[in-house]
Amino acid sequence: MIRILNGYLLAIIIVMYFSIFLINYLKSDIKLSSDIVSVSTKQLDADILSSLFEIGQFQLSDVNEEIKKPSILNGVVWLTSNIWPEDIRTFLGRELVGFSQFNTEIAIAGKGTNLATLPIESPPPNEDILTNENNSSSNEDKIESPKNEASNKNVVYIYHTHSWEAFLPQLSGITDPNQASSLNEKKNVIQVGTQLQNELLERGIGTEHSTTNVTAELKKKGWSYAQSYSLTREIVQEATTKEKSLVYLIDIHRDSQARKITTLEFNGIEYARLFFVVGKENKNYERNLKLAKELNERLENEIPGISRGVFVKSKDEGNGVYNQDLSSNSILLEFGGVDNKQQELFNTVDEFAEVFSEYYREVEEVNN
Repeated sequence: MIRILNGYLLAIIIVMYFSIFLINYLKSDIKLSSDIVSVSTKQLDADILSSLFEIGQFQLSDVNEEIKKPSILNGVVWLTSNIWPEDIRTFLGRELVGFSQFNTEIAIAGKGTNLATLPIESPPPNEDILTNENNSSSNEDKIESPKNEASNKNVVYIYHTHSWEAFLPQLSGITDPNQASSLNEKKNVIQVGTQLQNELLERGIGTEHSTTNVTAELKKKGWSYAQSYSLTREIVQEATTKEKSLVYLIDIHRDSQARKITTLEFNGIEYARLFFVVGKENKNYERNLKLAKELNERLENEIPGISRGVFVKSKDEGNGVYNQDLSSNSILLEFGGVDNKQQELFNTVDEFAEVFSEYYREVEEVNN
């Protein structure tokens, strides 16, 4: 019965898509947009969507399944129309709002990770939100970092390409996830970076942290938010030029998924779940992917479910590089989601710092 209902739902979506296509291309006075499809499908339960996705390429492949060679016909269709006949996403991806996110490759699926719970990137900050009380800050708002006395060199560089990404529990008067932006370092992802720096320094790992206000720097240059990675690229290059020892580059973000997806309770402690994003369009892709998988496995061995997995993105879904060509030890980490509390974030930071420290010491022993 469920399969029949799912079949009907899928048929409705396809009919809606082709109806919009026909109306828009028959030079009719009526013009429909993807918003209609988006609104119509917005209220569909995630479990229903997930089950719908279990067709063709939507279903996560079995690693033991024999790999099938693509047919010549499929190849010709792909080259001429950019549509893959066995993957329904290529028929609908350009028409359904937000559907392109399903191109994200799941290298390692964490607990509960499927095509209905993929990461959601935050929208650019609303200028009105950035002028309210949540952005008032003083020296007291800055989280102090301990002096680097345990190490004679800095090897880790932490930065934030989307430094405005904030967390609702720390924001006053804001409940809309799309408006969770702040320039206050105690309310946005910079607090996570500072805490990670503290934890790594306490474990004897030399760490630098960029607290650059990316929003302000973009305005100075007259750049758009789409150029955020270009801005942080300059920042990272300047830092690594000054200190050649900075070889681990960690870009910290936060996801926009809801609390039920981004939070884990383990042994009575709540953690903000994290995940790794690896850019596929750069020379260090394989090595960065290997690093992400290694750290992911170690985290899962300590606290099962703390990671949502490892995701690979090409230029089809976003930047595709994420400045990970600057080092073969580059990590893009998304800590928690828009609903996570500070203590949940810090619990996860502590666990990641411990796992990373153990990994780093092992690598150093081998190198020496």
